[in-house]
Amino acid sequence: MKYARTASGGMVVAPHFLAAEAGARVLGEGGNAIEAMIAAAATIAVVYPHMNALGGDNFLLIGDGGKPMAIDACGAAAGQASIDFYRSQGLEAIPSRGPLAALTVGGAVSGWQMALAESKRRGGSMPLSRLFEDAIQHARNGTPVSGTLHRNAAGKLDELKDVPGFAETFLVDGVAPDEGHNLKLPALADTFERLAAAGLDDFYRGDIAHSIAHELEEAGSPLRADDLAQHKALSAEPLSISLKSGTAYTMPPPTQGLASMMILGICERLGISEPEGFAHVHAIVEASKRAFRVRDRYISDPAYMTIDPVDYLSDKTLEQLAAEIDPDTALPWPELSQPGDTVWLGTMDRDGSAVSLIQSIYWEFGSGVVLPETGIVWQNRGTSFSLDPESPNPLMPGRRPFHTIHPAMASLKDGRHMVYGTMGGEGQPQTQAAIFTRYVDFEQDLEKSVAAPRWLLGRTWGEETAKLRIESRFDTAVIDALRDAGHDVEIVGDFDEMMGHAGAIVRHTDGVIEGASDPRCDGAAVADRT
Repeated sequence: MKYARTASGGMVVAPHFLAAEAGARVLGEGGNAIEAMIAAAATIAVVYPHMNALGGDNFLLIGDGGKPMAIDACGAAAGQASIDFYRSQGLEAIPSRGPLAALTVGGAVSGWQMALAESKRRGGSMPLSRLFEDAIQHARNGTPVSGTLHRNAAGKLDELKDVPGFAETFLVDGVAPDEGHNLKLPALADTFERLAAAGLDDFYRGDIAHSIAHELEEAGSPLRADDLAQHKALSAEPLSISLKSGTAYTMPPPTQGLASMMILGICERLGISEPEGFAHVHAIVEASKRAFRVRDRYISDPAYMTIDPVDYLSDKTLEQLAAEIDPDTALPWPELSQPGDTVWLGTMDRDGSAVSLIQSIYWEFGSGVVLPETGIVWQNRGTSFSLDPESPNPLMPGRRPFHTIHPAMASLKDGRHMVYGTMGGEGQPQTQAAIFTRYVDFEQDLEKSVAAPRWLLGRTWGEETAKLRIESRFDTAVIDALRDAGHDVEIVGDFDEMMGHAGAIVRHTDGVIEGASDPRCDGAAVADRT
């Protein structure tokens, strides 16, 4: 079921139905939203391995209707990963695939670890063996290959087939597995069982850590055991913006969360009166351009940033940026953009506690490296670093990379509490703005707000150009008006996967919880009906 509504229990939304079901089962057994999220996040790493993995990063917002707790589980560059190191390999840029692309620590497990500690503080008591139960079962017994997994394995075959561990894990007789093929990941099942028994810290400072470090070094990655041992998730101060409708929250740098908050603030000042028309799309696209300029110039590891992101959410700044926007003409947009492949998951329990999480390995299959003993796919997030020391995001040992991923949450003035988000690189802040404005400002129902036709300025899923892609379900008059305004429009499919896998959950003042999952993915909104 893509859309669900319940008046008694909680809700889980995930881009694969098995992950949503795993989280809902935990809620049904008395688990809280954090425990449900860990179960869903572990399961999604098994059933959607091209989108996220234990070797990736994640960010979480945990809230009860007010200011949320923010967890930053972003891994830093290896101690050996310097500009000189890559230059000595004869490289002008960090490779996007292979062992040299696997240069940052996978922080995702540390995000679960910090979230689990918060769960226990709130009275949560479910053991990891239970939270990992679905993930272990699916990894051990196998799950049918989804259409998106098949398409990504087939589409990226030439660049991934020779990367260590990839063919042995994801290919069948050297080719992408057919949709419906039963994919088993026994080494990953063993890793989950070990973590359940030894604790999540084992990933960074125990036997699994030693195995990971050995396998990465053998493959040719610059990561070492010390890099894992030095890593810990961080508690962060969430970014927020006060709107007429309430307060929206997201993650601070090194994510692009600032861009999402800026887009909402700019759009509110443009006075758009109705959704889906030219003015609505044009406003969000033009606001995105202004926000992306700030993001690309300044956002990186906050330890090295020269600005305070909060300054760009001031009334004065947002009003100035809104005033720059011509309501009839597009700003030329030749800038490069950021790709990304990831998953968003949301949970909410019967008490109103909620989690918004994004978990990522950056590009599809990340670096492509799969560690044979542990079955872990390793991210290529470090390819977002530059080998130019004068760039805004230069590679340095211990530096954390820029992230497109950023979960969202909102507390509305009428008492509703909302978690929402999407995968999709450049598209994330644009889609978040589309869903928020449709649901909150224009009072569309939640299902329609997520399923309605979308657009994407920039590139994602490995695309190289920065056109304004727009789904064909938009009225032709809107598309023509966008072209007349100067937008470089490309029409794509009705429900095109490049638009991302979005979702949302809302708790109403009467305790009713509703959720919506994107028809563009294999996901579901699953309710706890116990």
